[in-house]
Amino acid sequence: MTTDSALHHSSSGEHPTPSEQGYDFSEQVGHLLRKAYQRHTAIFQRYSSDKQLTAIQFVTLCTVMERGPSSLTDIVNATAIDPATIRGVIKRLKARGWISLTTDPNDQRKVMVVITEAGETLVEAMVPSAKQISDQTMKNLNPAERVALMHLLEKMNAD
Repeated sequence: MTTDSALHHSSSGEHPTPSEQGYDFSEQVGHLLRKAYQRHTAIFQRYSSDKQLTAIQFVTLCTVMERGPSSLTDIVNATAIDPATIRGVIKRLKARGWISLTTDPNDQRKVMVVITEAGETLVEAMVPSAKQISDQTMKNLNPAERVALMHLLEKMNAD
């Protein structure tokens, strides 16, 4: 028969530590994804043709360039960037002159995001760097591993 004191032998006193419960955060998918994303973000900043441009801003510009005039909801749905974050991104992109805002001709209450000529020029100039960023992010993977990673990430993100 075990006593309560025998069950609570952790270094913190009363409660067993995560490792005592068989949990190591450094081996968890969320932690590893976060580390990979942080590494990708650092690579993005290193190789970006515009040092003020963030990965999220670039994805937003690409989305609007591909889709044409887009509502905030359209951008959120296409990019998986949360609404609070996208508002800040749009504000910064507008301040840089890379997008403009207009209203939907069918619904004056709906704000539409439109890429400017300067925004299109930036995206066009950035695409070679973006390809290099993706390549550098996956540089430790062989071609088969790259395909597998992309497949697995898409599968994880499927609803």
